Amino acid sequence: MENAIPYENSSLSRRQLLNFLTGATVAATAGSALYPIAQFLVPPREVTEGGGILAKDKLGNAIPASQILAEPPGTRALIAGLASEPTYLTIQMDGSVSPMGIVDNCTHLGCTFPWNPSDQQFQCPCHGSLYAPDGSVVRGPAPCHSRLFMWR
Repeated sequence: MENAIPYENSSLSRRQLLNFLTGATVAATAGSALYPIAQFLVPPREVTEGGGILAKDKLGNAIPASQILAEPPGTRALIAGLASEPTYLTIQMDGSVSPMGIVDNCTHLGCTFPWNPSDQQFQCPCHGSLYAPDGSVVRGPAPCHSRLFMWR
């Protein structure tokens, strides 16, 4: 038996390997499930010093407030709002931007609707829904709730 090859324990047993693989699988699954929750809890990166969110155009370029405020009172500026959704900002009569933005998605089927300045309302071209200047439903197949959010 002196010439026999000594039995050496391998550095990683089969049980340890399976435990490692199980732990890695559980960690990867839990991490991928918790990542969206963590992203939801983290505030947007575009928050300014005053706590506001930057307005962006359709290409994602920041729009200076001076450009929006240069429009006459009562004008609606279409910008890319939260989550890049098309959003209308209204210039108030005192020349400031309204603290409320109106998301440009019809509450019926999600069509985008333009502002009609002659009728002073938003009009959905898909199914004829009409919205008041504040975004509330006036007429149409759209449900009677609007998609407003505060812009502060």
